Amino acid sequence: MSDSGRYPDGPRDAADGSPESSDPFESFESFDAHDRAAGRGPQRTRSAPAAVSSSRDSSGLDSPIPSEVTYTRSRRQPGEQKPGRSDEDASRKSQRPARSLKARALGYLSRREYSRAELARKLKPYVEETDSLDAMLDALQAENWLSDSRFAESLVHRRASRLGTSRILGELKQHALNPALVEEASAQLRETELARAQAVWRKKFGQLPQTPAERAKQARFLASRGFSGATIGKILKGIGDVDDIGDGD
Repeated sequence: MSDSGRYPDGPRDAADGSPESSDPFESFESFDAHDRAAGRGPQRTRSAPAAVSSSRDSSGLDSPIPSEVTYTRSRRQPGEQKPGRSDEDASRKSQRPARSLKARALGYLSRREYSRAELARKLKPYVEETDSLDAMLDALQAENWLSDSRFAESLVHRRASRLGTSRILGELKQHALNPALVEEASAQLRETELARAQAVWRKKFGQLPQTPAERAKQARFLASRGFSGATIGKILKGIGDVDDIGDGD
């Protein structure tokens, strides 16, 4: 609507003689500014505090926090099955067929060589009334699964780099091997004892003793490994097959 229609006599002048604004609402648009200048502002109502405390989560929203949380944890007693395992699962496990004596023996032999005496000791707790341990061991020997000869070779191979002849022979005798096998291993070990003792001595000490105390210490160490007194004497005097041991005392 035009100003001429609203004011037929033309635009009205303000009290100071200046023409009034053409927009009749301009005189009201400064209410808020006037209130702010007078120290008054729009009154905003505040909501009452929530009954429960809140915390902000990762999304920035408030989430209520329970006033108190109690956690309990129970400890299973020995023999008590785990939660969630039904009695049917436990009974099915108990009904599994037990391993036969021969299957258990083959499981041991698949890991390493055993002597007949050692394997018998391992299997004795599992022998049933219907089992014959000796017959089963005889069958394993006939099928070449069990061999005292292979066991002796394996034991010598595993111990020779660290132990002397007497220690290795003592371990072989504990397995009730055929005396011929023990004597064969003894001859093999005695031929290589000096070289093996030199390797052990060099790794541990590497220098000839300079005092009686050092000499006694090195001698005790080699004797504890099972090397003979004659071999120890040669090592500590620098007598041997290895040139870099050093001169004797």
